[in-house]
Amino acid sequence: SYACMTLVWQDEFNGDALNSNDWKYEIGTGNNGWGNNELQYYREENTSLVSGNLVIEAKREAFGGSEYTSSRIVTQGKKNFRFGRVDIRAVLPEGQGLWPALWMLGTKINAVGWPACGEIDIMELVGHQANRVHGTVHFGTSNATRQSRGQSARSSDGDNFSQKFHVFSLVWKENLLEILVDDEKYFEF
Repeated sequence: SYACMTLVWQDEFNGDALNSNDWKYEIGTGNNGWGNNELQYYREENTSLVSGNLVIEAKREAFGGSEYTSSRIVTQGKKNFRFGRVDIRAVLPEGQGLWPALWMLGTKINAVGWPACGEIDIMELVGHQANRVHGTVHFGTSNATRQSRGQSARSSDGDNFSQKFHVFSLVWKENLLEILVDDEKYFEF
């Protein structure tokens, strides 16, 4: 609950499966590892709901020509937001090669492509730096003109983000983006 804001959507991941009215799976390896040279094959089977928690599991297993599997879920075409606040409460994995991320892409991505659609990375963690998260904004008219601005933040208690739940947030105002961890702003654009 936040002053001057009204809750428009939430998912507490109760039940046995993701709500297909809100989420969809992206399956496979995408084009060039979804544009990031990712090595895993994304599968629905790597996602589960356990005691009100969404669990995405990365596995070292051969599948579909890849040596690793994981899961990738999106709200594209189902939910879109402009202005307001997005909060995600999560425990993050750690380890070489892991790269969990919570991001938003512009709704015009299919028409204008990336980066022209815009991208807001609410949280990214590079697995071998388990006590640091990154917030980044990507923009530009094409790959040739793409730009990004961002900042990183360390865990305020010195622990890794894998040791307990933290809240990763975006506050989106008309002329300002603020990215926070545990309600502490560490980047604005």
